[in-house]
Amino acid sequence: MTTLSALAVGTTLLLPGIALAANPAPDNLAVNAGATRHDPNDDASRTVKKAIDSGDAKNVILLIGDGMGDSEITVARNYQYGAAGHLPGIDTLPLTGQYTTYSLYREGANKGKPDYVPDSAATGSAWATGTKTYDNAVSVDIDQVPQPTILEIAKANGLKTGNVTTSEIQDATPAVLVSHVDARSCYGPDSPTCGNDALAAGGLGSISEQLIGTRADVTLGGGSASFTQTAKAGAYAGQTLFDQAAARGYQVVGDAAGLASVTSANQKAPLLGLFTESNFPTRYAATAATVGGADLPPVTCQPNPQRLATELSLGSLTTKALSLLDNKNGFFLQVEGASIDKRDHAADACGQIGETVDFDEAVQAALAFAEKDGDTLVLVTADHAHSSQIVDSTPPTSLSTALTTADGTVMKVSYGTAAAGGSQQHTGSQLRIAGYGPGAANIVGLTDQTDTFFTMANSLELERDTAALSDRARLSIDRSAKPGATVTLKADRFGGDRQLSGTVSPGDTPLGPVDVVDSSAAFSFTAPTEPGDYTVTVVGAQSGKQVTAKFTVRK
Repeated sequence: MTTLSALAVGTTLLLPGIALAANPAPDNLAVNAGATRHDPNDDASRTVKKAIDSGDAKNVILLIGDGMGDSEITVARNYQYGAAGHLPGIDTLPLTGQYTTYSLYREGANKGKPDYVPDSAATGSAWATGTKTYDNAVSVDIDQVPQPTILEIAKANGLKTGNVTTSEIQDATPAVLVSHVDARSCYGPDSPTCGNDALAAGGLGSISEQLIGTRADVTLGGGSASFTQTAKAGAYAGQTLFDQAAARGYQVVGDAAGLASVTSANQKAPLLGLFTESNFPTRYAATAATVGGADLPPVTCQPNPQRLATELSLGSLTTKALSLLDNKNGFFLQVEGASIDKRDHAADACGQIGETVDFDEAVQAALAFAEKDGDTLVLVTADHAHSSQIVDSTPPTSLSTALTTADGTVMKVSYGTAAAGGSQQHTGSQLRIAGYGPGAANIVGLTDQTDTFFTMANSLELERDTAALSDRARLSIDRSAKPGATVTLKADRFGGDRQLSGTVSPGDTPLGPVDVVDSSAAFSFTAPTEPGDYTVTVVGAQSGKQVTAKFTVRK
């Protein structure tokens, strides 16, 4: 068991051995050892060794700061806590490394070769599946073949699962856990980019439709607009996605009061909480960088009056999700701070700072849980780097902003990859990944995003061949029925599947699809009117496993 041994330093949670320096003059950075972060008289070898836990994890919490490169972390730390300060969550994890983030080209002469600057769909797919892919792809490979995700695999192995974000729940980072589409903009049945992925075209459906079918125990975020759309094909054609979710047993909530009323979430009654039509409002009101803007009077970030209630902050949602997921069999939870990236795209320094601070509060919640639990792996990282840079002097041609930091001095932040009104670009730098708990040592050094998938799967001891989890599937049915009577068929041990469908032969009468709940499902159908012997064939949608049962219709 890894022990945090939390030490109170203001609001900061410190891990043993990676503690801040015992600084004799903490307010004087100019004296010898005045700016050190470690005790200059201490050897950290023993405490780093103590932080290494080679055991298996019961739970994994993966926290993603979207677009949160080293520059974004430093901008937020400088502003909120000062250059010598400490982000209470992000800066606390004892083991750190770096990982590469490149995506791949999908076609042409460079197919399969590195594309050095990735998007969030390709990067998320990498840690979600262990397979690199092309920009715009959601958990499919460069040939558009679906790849099993860490959430799907964990669920098949009997773990509870959760997906929390401050963006639309269909956005790339949350989508990579629960769906497989060729184009990340395939949000709902009305999305024109779904193409062959649309249910009406014989595909798996839009991200929102697949999300319902994947059936994570806890799903929290924005993006309710897509759930007002109507399914165009399948068993729920003509119904809105909200109605479909309710019909399939979801607890659907849309505000803080509704969320507070939920005391349990599981496969029989999973939680779907969508609190905004689109993305969450940010913590701080927006600031606009301009050409020459860093020469203007420095700004102080102001609260955003549109921000959601404290009960719906990312830290609060993380705490709620953990309370609902905690169980003896373990869980996997992903938490995303989405708008670090979105405000960086908009050259909005205060926006990205506030979202980094919000994200840090979620990290603190995860660490507090992990310390108490003792068997939880916490990983904190980003999906790709971004454009914001701390500069010494005002750049003559690019956008910039000046801010007054916690140190009382001025920090100039520049955005140089797009003109005013444009979208600042992602960058291709490697990123920090930090960890705490069983298996965290596997992120030390230089890894790739795809390594993160295996770190998590191995720590949880997951069986990655999920089809094998349906090998022992079986059916039970009444051996005889009267013509036109109701027949009940029960299927169990379908651990590798999320939906089942079937047929009754002769006649090839279709059954289902139905959702698999805790490896089991049930069909109810009307017996044929013609006496005779019949066979029911049930097929797992994900595993392809076929099981048959026979019954007889008698007069």
